[in-house]
Amino acid sequence: MSGKEVGSGGFRKRKHDNFPHGQRREEKENVNPSSALMTSFKSFQLELDTRHDKYERLVKLSRDITIESKRTIFLLHRFTSAPNGEEIINESEVKLDAVRRKIKQVAQELIGEDMYQFHRAISPGLQEYVEAVSFQYFIKTRSLISVEEINKQLIFTAENREETTNMTSNSHDKQPHTWSLKVTPVDYLLGVADLTGELMRLCISSVGNGDIDTPFELSQFLRQIYDGFTFIGNTGPYEVSKKLYTLKQSLAKVENACYTLKVRGSEIPKHMLADVFSTKTEMIDQEEGLS
Repeated sequence: MSGKEVGSGGFRKRKHDNFPHGQRREEKENVNPSSALMTSFKSFQLELDTRHDKYERLVKLSRDITIESKRTIFLLHRFTSAPNGEEIINESEVKLDAVRRKIKQVAQELIGEDMYQFHRAISPGLQEYVEAVSFQYFIKTRSLISVEEINKQLIFTAENREETTNMTSNSHDKQPHTWSLKVTPVDYLLGVADLTGELMRLCISSVGNGDIDTPFELSQFLRQIYDGFTFIGNTGPYEVSKKLYTLKQSLAKVENACYTLKVRGSEIPKHMLADVFSTKTEMIDQEEGLS
């Protein structure tokens, strides 16, 4: 290595260091800001900044959807212990309507955009919404809501004149005054997988309230869901196969509760069954953690 290529500190000089600083400054000053190249780069910059701002707004909306959906789930867990379960259902419907209004804002943000470019920003909120809606639907009908029924609830129309005028003023084309957002099959499956954890908690709380029939219904229902997920196996998305272990864990806890009710139900007082189940659940968690 020649001495000309090595600087004072023993580091290799970069090629542009051979040019005087004044010459580089003159080259920057000679750049024409109105040239076609600079105009193109400015348009690219504006497009990227706009897309980034939209992405951040969608992340914030998704976070709000997640929080409100979790509050709805916490409310629905009071269904087994509330004296009037109909009031809990009506209150949860009000909360879900508020969540749908947030989803409507997401649909408005995605007008004219490819949803899959922003899917990572809104996916957590949609999964939590699917979990809340399916939990409410199960409590009311003892069945699983389909993705088509969920998407039917996510078709929105302009509620007032302001939304209509804003929509027509922001776009030159005549667009229908409706917005829609479709839950993808992957988000639906992940939301249903999270639902199994809430059903497991519902099983334990129902036993604590003296309801002996619900655990057996939940066990059969969870077994059907688990069988459906095993058909997907490793052929589906990575997130779905990852949720399969948690689903199997929830099913094992519910089946263990049913076993205890069937074999030792007459030996243990009803007010102590919930404590027995919680203790056994902790033992199962410890054994699976060691294995």
